[in-house]
Amino acid sequence: MDSLVRSEAYGAGESAARSRLRNAMSVDVEDYFQVSAFAGTVSRTNWDDWPARIERNMSILLELFAEHGVQVTFFTLGWIAERYPQLVRRMVAGGHELASHGYDHQRVSEFDAEAFRQDLARAKGILEDCAGVRVIGYRAPSFSIDERTPWAMDCLLETGHRYSSSLYPIAHDHYGSPQAPRWPFKPRPGSGFLELPMATLRLAGRNWPAAGGGYFRLLPYTLSHWSLRRINRCDGRPFIFYLHPWEIDPQQPRPSKISLKTRFRHYVNLHRMQSRLQRLLRDFHWDRIDRIFLGG
Repeated sequence: MDSLVRSEAYGAGESAARSRLRNAMSVDVEDYFQVSAFAGTVSRTNWDDWPARIERNMSILLELFAEHGVQVTFFTLGWIAERYPQLVRRMVAGGHELASHGYDHQRVSEFDAEAFRQDLARAKGILEDCAGVRVIGYRAPSFSIDERTPWAMDCLLETGHRYSSSLYPIAHDHYGSPQAPRWPFKPRPGSGFLELPMATLRLAGRNWPAAGGGYFRLLPYTLSHWSLRRINRCDGRPFIFYLHPWEIDPQQPRPSKISLKTRFRHYVNLHRMQSRLQRLLRDFHWDRIDRIFLGG
């Protein structure tokens, strides 16, 4: 990770206007049974046997975004696009950005460089063939680009991606790169390729998570709102927020034999997520990642 920290900073001397900053809303398009925390319980070979909820949950999100006039970035699994091409085309028809989440949610740290390159090309090809648009963005499953994968950025460049949003500069037991930059930077100086880290709040000498996911469901909305507003007003920067379609679905089937910690993290406050998301969409200004950070 030291090599990432020493890489060329992007826009370090610039300060965005504090008023009406556009922030990036993103969705990791995967179904409830595909999360990394369930990998030891739900085998990939059995995914097709589980009752799918992705169309139901994505329809709710798409309608919610349309209601608030918000266009977002959808980091989508190739596995999903193969089975629900009409859903992918609906995203693009709604003016949203289509980006890659890999083929089947395998962590980057579980690949070698060549296998990762093949996964990138496979997912990108499926998404582009399905939707008829160019895919330039990527998010690693479980933010799994880190010091174990020094070749990952080169693979992304070689497969035609222009940015990654795969680093979360926090300490966490399953992911995180606390020494990584908090702001967009060029991991390969001179290439034009950008890494766009997830939102963090800097307090008491450390980075605190502010980008969404389980933290957004667990913490009071007022604390999440305060953290994100502080990034806009004090840092003068746009932030990247994320969620999953299954997070608005308290009725999803529940696998057995998962740990208490996993059960808590996955299911806490699912019944509150949709109303919290509605407040968030009203309280901040939103747009797609490519438009905010690449001028797309």
